[in-house]
Amino acid sequence: MANAITVRGLGKAFGAVPVLRGLDLDVAPGEIFALLGPNGAGKTTTISILTTLLRPDEGIATVAGFDVAREPGEVKRRIALTGQSAAVDDVLTGVENLVMLCRLSGLGRRTASARARELLERFDLADAGSRRVGTYSGGMRRRLDLALSFVVAPQVLFLDEPTTGLDTRSRRELWDVIRSLAASGTTVFLTTQYLEEADLLADRIAVLDDGRIVAVGTAAELKAHVGVDTLELHDDHGELLRAVPTDGTVGGVRRALDGLDAAGADGIVSLRRPTLDDVFLALTDRDARSVARKEIA
Repeated sequence: MANAITVRGLGKAFGAVPVLRGLDLDVAPGEIFALLGPNGAGKTTTISILTTLLRPDEGIATVAGFDVAREPGEVKRRIALTGQSAAVDDVLTGVENLVMLCRLSGLGRRTASARARELLERFDLADAGSRRVGTYSGGMRRRLDLALSFVVAPQVLFLDEPTTGLDTRSRRELWDVIRSLAASGTTVFLTTQYLEEADLLADRIAVLDDGRIVAVGTAAELKAHVGVDTLELHDDHGELLRAVPTDGTVGGVRRALDGLDAAGADGIVSLRRPTLDDVFLALTDRDARSVARKEIA
């Protein structure tokens, strides 16, 4: 099956400042793919190129089988983009926002009204449809923003830091919505600064640094390459006393405990597993990343 997104050698500079340097990516249909990176790494520039808002300086990129530079119209007909802030009209109600966009998309009056009601139900906004959007919570506004993206169901949905500014409950509600969209066949390409978000949502993750992809894989694969499980011994105040590497198996943990016991160590024991924070820091820290990249390669 053809990729939903294919990128080869993508480059972009603003003046004399290179932002993307030979980007390569493949995203499968129906996949939730997360792009991580520090501020200024090129995440938003990547999304802007893939959604035809910017032209690349070099390389090729196809979305839903169409070239973003040579066939932007075909790409636009098959994608939706939700940016970092909700693009909704606060004065209108939820249903009025949806009906307006349905009409602008060419739907007849009756069909637009039915589609609006359908989307309000799908995005858990049916009870709030008649309320002005200015009264919505942040999470409700983001769900309405996503609903607007699905007036004409896209093959590929681009989400640029979709949960920025949301509280924990609203973020988790939005994650459920994103999972349901992917389950229905939509490919989701998202950028995020929340590592937990990528860990819990994404089928695969790419780490972007200084305009280059420095690692790609599942969360488990990335974690496995930057460290091992560690049995940690803390005192009553939480200070780390000892850290013993282990493979995380019952036998490995037992051997680590036996070693601590034989050394007469005393304290509170916990098992620490590598996190995406460890991956992110190892791959984007200028001093440590060369070692980590060699291990992942």
